[in-house]
Amino acid sequence: MTKAIMIVGVGGQGTLLASRLLGNVLLFEGYDVKISEVHGMSQRGGSVVTCVKFGKKVASPIIEKGEADIILAFEQLEAARWLPYLKKGGKIIVNTQCIDPMPVITGAAKYPENVIETIKKLGVDVTPVDALKLALEAGNAKAVNVALIGVMAKQTDIKYKVWTKIIKDTVPEKFKELNLKAFELGYNLK
Repeated sequence: MTKAIMIVGVGGQGTLLASRLLGNVLLFEGYDVKISEVHGMSQRGGSVVTCVKFGKKVASPIIEKGEADIILAFEQLEAARWLPYLKKGGKIIVNTQCIDPMPVITGAAKYPENVIETIKKLGVDVTPVDALKLALEAGNAKAVNVALIGVMAKQTDIKYKVWTKIIKDTVPEKFKELNLKAFELGYNLK
């Protein structure tokens, strides 16, 4: 059976590292893995989405509407934007951080209020996470991505040791300690 995970956020949040970690963990566990990255205006804070599909045999990385088992959202509006892709009974793990998109920055629009509550009212299984707080506790705001991966990892059958091995193998030496701490904080979040 094929599983599908979408990692969504805005440029600069580390979604691509998160998808690389996830992909490497799944490969290590023996799954066939397909990953598709769509960058959009990622250099300017635009929407970034990565589709990760895994199973015994995966033909394509493309995730259709209603197909994602998990959406890992690095920002609230991105959670709302990609919600139609979540399958019935799927889960959203969402960073509580708000990052203003260009229309809000220019004053053409207002950031919607109560995004997470609105998603919950639809009956969706939502895990809100203050990943920025976890990242800062680990030592750097840029570790939001690995803190969120930690939260998601706890909800999988994959052992903690496998995740930490892959983080050690994937992340540059100077960032290993920071990322391992962020992962641990996310993984152990109550």
